[in-house]
Amino acid sequence: MFPYIPNTDLDQKKMLEDIGLNNIGDLFKDIPLNLKLNRRLNINEPMSELEVTKELKNLSGKNLNSEDLVCFLGAGAYDHYIPSVVKHITSRSEFYTAYTPYQPEISQGTLQAIFEYQTMIASLTGMEVSNASMYDGATACAEAAMLSMGNTKRKNIIVSKTVHPDTRKVLGTYIKFHGGVLIEVDSKDGETDVEMLSSLVDNNTAAVIVQNPNFFGIVENLAEVEKITHSNKSLFIMSVDPISLGILKTPGEIGADIAVGEAQSLGNTMNFGGPYLGFMTCSTKLMRKMPGRIVGQTEDVDGKRAFVLTLQAREQHIRRQKATSNICSDQSLNALAAAVYMSVMGKEGIKEVAEQCMRKSHYAYNQLIKSGKCKVIFNKPFFKEFVVETIATSDKVNDGLLQAGILSGYSLEKDYPELKNSILFCVTEKRNKEEIDKLVKLVEVIE
Repeated sequence: MFPYIPNTDLDQKKMLEDIGLNNIGDLFKDIPLNLKLNRRLNINEPMSELEVTKELKNLSGKNLNSEDLVCFLGAGAYDHYIPSVVKHITSRSEFYTAYTPYQPEISQGTLQAIFEYQTMIASLTGMEVSNASMYDGATACAEAAMLSMGNTKRKNIIVSKTVHPDTRKVLGTYIKFHGGVLIEVDSKDGETDVEMLSSLVDNNTAAVIVQNPNFFGIVENLAEVEKITHSNKSLFIMSVDPISLGILKTPGEIGADIAVGEAQSLGNTMNFGGPYLGFMTCSTKLMRKMPGRIVGQTEDVDGKRAFVLTLQAREQHIRRQKATSNICSDQSLNALAAAVYMSVMGKEGIKEVAEQCMRKSHYAYNQLIKSGKCKVIFNKPFFKEFVVETIATSDKVNDGLLQAGILSGYSLEKDYPELKNSILFCVTEKRNKEEIDKLVKLVEVIE
C-alpha cells in the first residue's frame, strides 16, 4: 500500500506487536466509526518514481517564471541578481539539514552563520540589535506591533495606507486577536498624510508604522512623522527595503525604534511567493522584548570565540512566561543566503545595486511618460518602483505585455480603487536598456 515507505509487512507487524496492537486500524479506534471515511481516497492508484517525475515536470512546465519572462513586477517580491556562491553555500548539507541549535557545543557553525547575519542586517539598517529572522516581512511588522503594545502598555497601532496592503491585512489579524485597534492613515499625493497622522496620535497609541520606500515606491519624508510619534512617547516602526539602504538614510539615522522588512531581495529567489525572510532590528532598550532568537558571541573555557543563544523569550524556553510572541522557528537557511549575499556584495556592491535600480527605474519612468501613453500620478521621488496611469486599461496592458514575454507591473486598482488603470512598475539592476525600451514600445501600441 505504501511503496515509498521502506517498512515491510514484517516491520509493521513487529512494531504493532511491540505496542500491543493487532493492526493499523487499532491506532484509530478512538475515532467514532461515523467519522471515518471507510474507503480509499478518491485519487489515482500509486505511481512509479518515473511516472511521478514525469507528471511533476508536466505540471511545473505550466508555470512561467522570471527566467521565462522579463520581469517588471515588484510589489514586495523582487527579481534581483543572486551571485552563484549563494546557492553553493546554502546547498551544503550541514546548513540545509540543520535544525534549532539548542546544543551550542555542537552547533557552532549554525550559530556563527546566524550571528554574522544579525551583525550585517543590524549594520545595514543602522540599528543596534537584530534577531535571528522572522517568517516574512508582513509577520515581522506584526510582531513589531505586538512588541510595541507590550512595551508601552497601549493598545492602538497607527499604520499608513502607503504600507503594503498585505502587511496591513496581517497587522489587522494579529492586532484583532491581541485586543488592540489598528488605525489607518490616508495617503496624500502618494505619501503618508502627516496632518491626519498628527490628529490620530494620542495617549493610546503604542506605535506608528510607515514604509520607506512606501508601497508606491515613493521615498517618504519621515522627519515630521518621527517627531509626531516620539513627542507622544510612542514607538516609531519603519518597514524598509534593505536594498534601498545602500543609498537612503537608514532607520537608525532617521530615529526609528524598530526596523522591519522583507529580506527576500538579499540573495533569496522569489520562490513563487515563499519561503521568504523577515528581518527585525531594534534599539538596545527593546532587545529583551524581541521575539525569535538572538545569537550572542562569547568565549569558551579555553578563551576561544564561541556562540550561544541568548536573551530567549520564547514559548519553548525557560522564560516562556515572559514571551511576547509564540513564533516557533526562524528562517535560518534564508538568513544564511542573505548573509552570504551581503558579505559577497559588501557595502559598495549593495550601493551599486541600489544606484542601478534607481537610475534604470527613472529611465523607464521618463520614457513611459514621454510616450504619451502614460500619465504622471505622483510627482514624488522614488527608488525602484513607480506608478503611472495607462491610457488603456491596466488589464489590457498587462495581458498584452505578457503575450510579448514581459511580466508587467502590479495593478493598483485591486487595493486602491481610486487608482483606476494605474500600474506599479519595478525596475531592478537586472533590467537593461533594450528590455526597458521594448516595454515602452509595447505600451505605446496597446489600445
